[in-house]
Amino acid sequence: MDKILVGLKRVVDYNVRVRVKSDGSGVETDGVKMSINPFDEIALEEALRIKEKGGASEVIVVSIGAAESQQQLRTGLAMGADRAILVETSEALDSLSCARVFLEIINRENPGLVILGKQAIDDDNIQTGQMLAALWGQAQGTFASHIDLDGDKARITREVDVGLELIEIDLPAVITADLRLNEPRYVKLPDIMKAKKKPLDQIPLGDLGIERGPKIVETVFAPPTERQKGVMVDDVPGLIAALKDKGLV
Repeated sequence: MDKILVGLKRVVDYNVRVRVKSDGSGVETDGVKMSINPFDEIALEEALRIKEKGGASEVIVVSIGAAESQQQLRTGLAMGADRAILVETSEALDSLSCARVFLEIINRENPGLVILGKQAIDDDNIQTGQMLAALWGQAQGTFASHIDLDGDKARITREVDVGLELIEIDLPAVITADLRLNEPRYVKLPDIMKAKKKPLDQIPLGDLGIERGPKIVETVFAPPTERQKGVMVDDVPGLIAALKDKGLV
């Protein structure tokens, strides 16, 4: 295999408590730590392991977003990716638009495999990988917890509601990484320094000919309602009485 393409999304770090802006127009990001989407980091780790085993010659990381997304791409390069592509846009794209962007990059790079995180922790749509496979006309293996490549075939263990499912698909294909696929490596300072010299191409979204603007627009953001305090009861009859008062039994 020549190339593996990996998507990296810039999101609020998973250790940070998300806060909604006071006007309800979105999530507060000023002064907030931003990181690579955790599932995308797992996807990149898997691509790097495939390359290290001789299964690919190059790993390319791609991000869609503002210029600040270069930070996450540089982190991906420090982890071991060979080069990076930033599709620059200030717009918030929906899943279908992102899939179309990835398709244009695929047409330019002709990778043998595309690995994405199964979902982004900011919108949790779980759509882009599936949409990309449909647009590309290639097989998909979603929610992968194990990947075994054998020539032009990929055997994938999927995490599904009833347990694990083993499938075999033809390459090229789209695979989305689940949480238990691997544990991403730590980035070391020498690798961070080396990453500054690796190529990072910037492509304006308009140059790809993608239809601008999402089909679905979020109009209002609101935090979840605060959880009500529990009610203490002395015994089982008291519990039953409390449930009856609420009309639950």
